[in-house]
Parts: sequence; C-alpha cells; structure tokens
Amino acid sequence: MWKRLFSSRFIRSMKIRPVPALQDNYMYLLIDEKTHKAAAIDPVEPENIISAAKEEGVEIGTVLTTHHHWDHSGGNEAIAKLIPKVPVYGGDKRIGALTHEVTHNSEFKIGSLSVRCLFTPCHTSGHICYYVVDEENDSSVVFTGDTLFLGGCGRFFEGTADQMHAALIEILGKLPMETKVYCGHEYAASNLKFCSVVEPDNADLNAKIAWVKEKRDEGLPTVPSTLREEFTYNCFMRVNVDSVKAHVGESDPVKVMEKLREEKNSFRPK
Repeated sequence: MWKRLFSSRFIRSMKIRPVPALQDNYMYLLIDEKTHKAAAIDPVEPENIISAAKEEGVEIGTVLTTHHHWDHSGGNEAIAKLIPKVPVYGGDKRIGALTHEVTHNSEFKIGSLSVRCLFTPCHTSGHICYYVVDEENDSSVVFTGDTLFLGGCGRFFEGTADQMHAALIEILGKLPMETKVYCGHEYAASNLKFCSVVEPDNADLNAKIAWVKEKRDEGLPTVPSTLREEFTYNCFMRVNVDSVKAHVGESDPVKVMEKLREEKNSFRPK
C-alpha cells in the first residue's frame, strides 16, 4: 500500500483534491470555491472522500463515474446511501447507483464550473472523461479515468486501437493544451519506463522520469500533468512521431497504437 498523502491542487477558482484509494487508484474532489459545491470523481472508498470533503468544508452534491470497473464505480451504492438522493453521472448502465446516463458532449454545472462529457470508448465501451472549465478564469481540467494516464493509456478491454487513437488524439488531444490531466491511477513510473524503451533519446521523457522518481520517493502524487506535456513524452500520444513509428515498424498511427499497446501489455519494468 502506497503512502496516502492528501494533496490539494489549486487552479484559480477550481480546487482539485486527489484522494488516494485502494492500492494505486485516485479519487478526486472537484470543488467550486465560488459556490462551495463539490463533486466526487470515482469515489471507490466513500468514507475517505466524504472525510476529505469535510476537511475542505464542502459537501458532495454530485458523483461523476468514468467507467463501470469496480475500482472506479464500486463505491457508488455506498455513497448513494451515505448521501441520499445524490445524482450519479456516468455513460454506462453497468455503473452502480446510476441516476444520470450521459453521452458525448452532455453538459451540466458543478456550481459555476462547466462540465462536458467526452465519450472515449476502448478501455470500456461506456467510458466517459469529464472536461471541466472555469469559464471566468479560462482554466480547464480533464478527469480521464483509465483512458489517458500520465505517460500511458488504458488497456483495450472492450475496444480497439482505432477507438483509443480517436480518444487520445481526436478527442482529448483537441482540448486546450494547458488543460490539466487527472488520471485514475498512479502508474506514472512504469508508464514512463515503457516510453523510454520506445524513445530512449527523448530528453523531455528522461526529465519527466527523474521528476516522477523524486515525487514518488517523497510519497507524493504525480498528478496532474497537462496535455501539452503528454504530447512530449507519452508514446501513446506520439503515434504520429517518426521515432515512435520506427520503434514498432509501422507507419499508420492506428497500427502504431495497436503495436504499442500489445508491447505494453507484456512489459515488466525492471
């Protein structure tokens, strides 16, 4: 079990609090500091995220679920009992306690913050990423669940390389480059080690590996990254780059995505 340190990240009027869960999961509190309204993202350990909300002086009024896997949605029934009538958003009927089924580009508000749902099927067929914008201050974050990780992407359990390419490059990759990325797991070290096999001479990647080691040695989270950063070191976001294409011996970006994921599935970092 990794060191559980609760860290707050401020983005002007938005506050994002990562709350570690299970062995390497992240739950998140999304707080609108203007209205003191809050949402819980993937609250697999409800008591812990409710406790974090109390520490922040807010009450959870919404649950956002990225996908149906137990380590993300497994706390929904419990939190729905602890917070009666709490709306639970998600894009898959397999999600427990679901009250609001969303689709691509569904929109709603958390206080003054605008939330847009991004349908990114592949890891699961109903996966949703939540893109949140503070319009007044022109800042944004995206909660990517198990679609995009720092330095990696999720396994293709229910989808294809074409779908993951669309999710990473055509959907998430088209968001503003300074958008902060809050992913579902602390996989940064192993992901970046794999990317270093793909691109051993990538200076941005090697610098990020050193940074991640320093953070993890201190017991600190590595989230968030930004989309701009991901395009410099995440090989799954770099399927159009010649050095990544050369590594897998393919020129078509979708085939590059497929070959990378196949290689990553059997990769064991030393």
